[in-house]
Amino acid sequence: MNHNNFVTSAYGVQIPRIIYGTAWKKDRTAALVEQAIGLGFRGIDTACQPKHYNEAGVGDGIAACLRRGIDRSELYLQSKFTSLSGQDPARIPYDPSAGLSEQVAQSFQASLKNLQTPYLDCLVLHSPLANPQHTLEAWQAMEQIFHSGGVKQLGISNCYDPKQFELLYRNAEIKPAVIQNRFYAETGYDRAIRDFCREHRVIYQSFWTLTANPNVLAHATLQALAAKYRRSAAQLFFRYLSQTGIIPLTGATSESHMREDLAIFDFELTADECDAVETLL
Repeated sequence: MNHNNFVTSAYGVQIPRIIYGTAWKKDRTAALVEQAIGLGFRGIDTACQPKHYNEAGVGDGIAACLRRGIDRSELYLQSKFTSLSGQDPARIPYDPSAGLSEQVAQSFQASLKNLQTPYLDCLVLHSPLANPQHTLEAWQAMEQIFHSGGVKQLGISNCYDPKQFELLYRNAEIKPAVIQNRFYAETGYDRAIRDFCREHRVIYQSFWTLTANPNVLAHATLQALAAKYRRSAAQLFFRYLSQTGIIPLTGATSESHMREDLAIFDFELTADECDAVETLL
């Protein structure tokens, strides 16, 4: 990926315009991460949540690439703190009896060990907690990690209530640099949140982008554009998102799909074509 395929966050962090997601890859994680980076991905998303992520496998895949000459500074690496409600009770990666702030600190240290890195580019709160006070407490623990130099910026995921997100933004000393949400019709494609993001330089990342949008991908408008550009519908949708300021995550598990995802920067939609896709959402 060349420099044009990155965006710069409010905290001066360069983020690739497409990120490789590592959920649900289990024993294949290390090999797939190594393959993704080898093909050109420079952004990796994971979480300290053994229930859905093999974070140590992500670290092994990255380490293999570093041994081949990739420099850590070339990679954008983000992981997440997942609260107890999102963990497998049999595989909690921190002391469940510890206070919330200590859980965040322990989770972060586990991520550094798993990923074999001295720092993260972004630490994400995996979802809001049971109430605003607990959410802010977890966020303030993440801010301490930011101030210590362990992470370059902070973010939140699975936050679909615009008022909830704006409350966190207002109360946070270190403002969210990114929000990562499922991009689908059930939430109105987060229009209000995305408007807020544009106004406050927050970068919106989308996940389940293809799986949750079969009707969009099958629509005649997208299919016609795919035929025009000789690309897949998935490539058209990803390209549209990239041009409108959204960073999609992809969990591709085949070399061909990885290559297709990286090739979205080889063509460009017109403003009218972007408007046409927008009407589908």
